[in-house]
Amino acid sequence: MGARTKARKRALDVLYAADMRGESGAQALDRVLADGEAVTNPYTTTLVRGVSERQERIDEILTQFSTDWSLTRMPAVDRNVLRIGVWEMLWAEDVPDTVAVTEAMNLVRELSTDESPAFVNGVLGAIQRAKDTLL
Repeated sequence: MGARTKARKRALDVLYAADMRGESGAQALDRVLADGEAVTNPYTTTLVRGVSERQERIDEILTQFSTDWSLTRMPAVDRNVLRIGVWEMLWAEDVPDTVAVTEAMNLVRELSTDESPAFVNGVLGAIQRAKDTLL
């Protein structure tokens, strides 16, 4: 498993915990760091802080493109994987869109429902096609 793949998985852990606790990703990251847990890859911090800073816009985009699924109805893993994927596609200049989509699909394939990879692929694919109109 590559370093960035591990960083995405760790960022998902932090964002998922934040979601469950009703706190921001940045608050969850600060709590993790204050508890003495190491975040060994700086990309984890980049992802968590990036998603946290842009979460309102990311959630607007997800609401627009996730047909028939509200954010609250999505499994929490899927919701947070989608947030990471959207952030990487729209604001991470060094991550190709196809890598963001593939990594998101791999995370939900490993950690979520059997239907999640197709759902995540569909939502992120639609966002990717409309990317130029979203920024």
